[in-house]
Amino acid sequence: MADLGEIEGLVLVGAGNMGGALLSGWVAGGVRREAITVIDPNPSNSIKSLLDRSGIRHHVAPPDNIKAKILVLAVKPQVMYAVLDTLAPVIDENTLIISVAAGKTLSYFEERLGKLAMIRTIPNTPSMVGRGVIGAFANGLVTEAGREKADTLLAAVGQVEWVEKEADIDAVTAISGSGPAYAFYLVECMAEAGRKLGLDEDLAMRLARGTVIGAGALMDGSKDDAGTLRKNVTSPGGTTAAALEHLMAEDGLQPVFDRALEAACNRSRELAG
Repeated sequence: MADLGEIEGLVLVGAGNMGGALLSGWVAGGVRREAITVIDPNPSNSIKSLLDRSGIRHHVAPPDNIKAKILVLAVKPQVMYAVLDTLAPVIDENTLIISVAAGKTLSYFEERLGKLAMIRTIPNTPSMVGRGVIGAFANGLVTEAGREKADTLLAAVGQVEWVEKEADIDAVTAISGSGPAYAFYLVECMAEAGRKLGLDEDLAMRLARGTVIGAGALMDGSKDDAGTLRKNVTSPGGTTAAALEHLMAEDGLQPVFDRALEAACNRSRELAG
């Protein structure tokens, strides 16, 4: 993996939630201020403060005097077409493009920017707290050095997982891209079940929330896989086993997740055109 301190010519287009998370990770990780240029017409107050504190260059539109070695596209998909039309001044044939825009394929960017080294990624929202999972695919023009630099930049906000086919990004989107919402809904369901058992609503939510957070921390600190951890807390004939008998039944949680993730994957393909 490359060193963040060695990154040069980094241009970030869009400093919203995901772009801002990446920028914060790069600054904290040691990317030199002179190596970064941010292009955003209306950054939030928190991003303005970060830019001011760090002394990072900021432009409301692409300047004519900068050529990006690495261009990170972090604008919303619905305005991407308008932004791409403005980027000619900052790119050349040696620019590495990294997209963090959901639903935009590499062919979409190639049609508008030309045949360049490009990487398509799908980060998830925990990237905003440095605990993201980022799926990534590189086209054939990306060199090993370029891939290493991209891996280093993305790893500043979480765990990077590379896929061999661009089509796999749709499945990654279904699992990790949308996955935080499933975890949040699990907390909601557990809390609601607790309320129906007679607990105070706020107490049930605190119990459910704390349990899921704690289980995640336990899994994060363990070398065991999820199945082993589940077995470790399941005593034969005990309360956990009684619950799992329903959750792991033929009509239990697995077929529900199968259908849900298939729907998410299919929708990702539809949105990508």
